[in-house]
Amino acid sequence: MFFDFFLFCTMLLSKKRENELIIELKKGSAKAYEQIFSEYYNWLCNYVFQLCDDRSLAEDIVQEVIIKFWEKRKTIIITTSLKSYLFKCCHNQFLKHLKSKKIKFDRLDQVKWDVIYESNVDNSIKEKKEEKLYSLINQLPLRCRQVFIQHKLHKRKYKEIAEDMDISIKTVENQMSKALHFLRKNAIIATILGTFY
Repeated sequence: MFFDFFLFCTMLLSKKRENELIIELKKGSAKAYEQIFSEYYNWLCNYVFQLCDDRSLAEDIVQEVIIKFWEKRKTIIITTSLKSYLFKCCHNQFLKHLKSKKIKFDRLDQVKWDVIYESNVDNSIKEKKEEKLYSLINQLPLRCRQVFIQHKLHKRKYKEIAEDMDISIKTVENQMSKALHFLRKNAIIATILGTFY
């Protein structure tokens, strides 16, 4: 249970830290820029390398993106995660490179690159969904949250939870029912408002 809560806190802190870095970057913080560079550079190089199979070209493309990112830092608007944004920039820069070199590519190449991009970005979307779910779980009342985490994340049976928490099985059932109702209701509201993907 502690590990799940620690993971949840780490995810929230990383998202919060990412937002702070973007704000600091827009103010011209070289330190924030360096942190973003060190955090994402290798990931981005590996991603572009999957597209072009040329390590040197991959590094050149990522460096171009990172430099442009710094140059345009004050006007950049990021509506996704920073990671997704940078991956998309690298993807686009790779396609620009092909066009500038007049390298012909067919529809099959495009599909391959799109699949590689989607497989990398899907992780960001999944992380975002998990972050929102953990945020909703954290809004549950303490006992309700504890029961939910024990049952859903630790796969424990109601009887085991009841014994550990020194409560009745009926109380465990009621707490799970409350938790599920709250999560469903808020997930639907968030979906309607466009904040839950």
